[in-house]
Amino acid sequence: MRSVPASLQARLDSGVTTLAQCWILRRRDGAVLGFTDHDRDLIIEGIACRAGTGFAASEAAQRFDLSVDGAEISGALADDLLSEADLAAGRYDAAAIESWLVDWSAPSLRLLTARGTLGEVRREGRAFTAELRGLADLLSQESGRLYTAACGADLGDGRCRVDLGSAAWRGAGSVAATFGVSTLAVAGLDGFAAGLFTGGRLSWSSGANAGAAIEIKQHRVVAGQVRLSLWQATADPIAPGDAFILTAGCDKRFATCRDRFGNAANFRGFPQIPGNDFVVSYPVPGTPGHGGGSLTGALKG
Repeated sequence: MRSVPASLQARLDSGVTTLAQCWILRRRDGAVLGFTDHDRDLIIEGIACRAGTGFAASEAAQRFDLSVDGAEISGALADDLLSEADLAAGRYDAAAIESWLVDWSAPSLRLLTARGTLGEVRREGRAFTAELRGLADLLSQESGRLYTAACGADLGDGRCRVDLGSAAWRGAGSVAATFGVSTLAVAGLDGFAAGLFTGGRLSWSSGANAGAAIEIKQHRVVAGQVRLSLWQATADPIAPGDAFILTAGCDKRFATCRDRFGNAANFRGFPQIPGNDFVVSYPVPGTPGHGGGSLTGALKG
């Protein structure tokens, strides 16, 4: 049960309140930002909650199952606080957020009303609306180990144990030319076999996107030129000369783990599990062990 401070409860009971909503947002990169729907800044937990951002909250709806709670916050993008570039770059993805009910006339009188994470964000011009996901949403997410033919580990993690810091699986290069917003001709990767970085990760070390990372859709060689295709457009335009570091990718098949990485002992899948192709298979005429019969023929006649 939530405990309301006695002084705050007395003001609530008086019928005349001076209340405001405050939100404290903690990004995964360590940045902490505060916002309020009051008309002046408030200090909460030592964090300045900025006014004038257009922040407002919808009503909250909670369900008995584990589906996403129906709460949202909306506001305006501001380059000095909440920029469109940071939002597009994914710096606010899964950020932790706290919602506070505060007496603005005495900010020490406050009540933590909810904790959660940012979910889906919708943008329209300079405005945005963000979904707030409650802590119960964590219980609805997949956890534990699944029995699948493909590997359940991520390349380079504690279960996989491939050293992505090795020069064999790590490269550095720069952009030579761009084709559209997500296909690049690059320099510095001539020593790597085509396809090695397909499914890998590219981290920008210079340029407008420095510090951001993105997944690689395809690594190929076209007419002697190395090209990378990215899964999505970057937040800022890519320019020739932008430098990056990238790590190898893995399609999570046993053959790739064994032949490319020599890591079969740490493969975290079950390649012998029958797949859908086995479920829908049928005897073929003349196949040894089937007596020359055909299942489809038997059904027909």
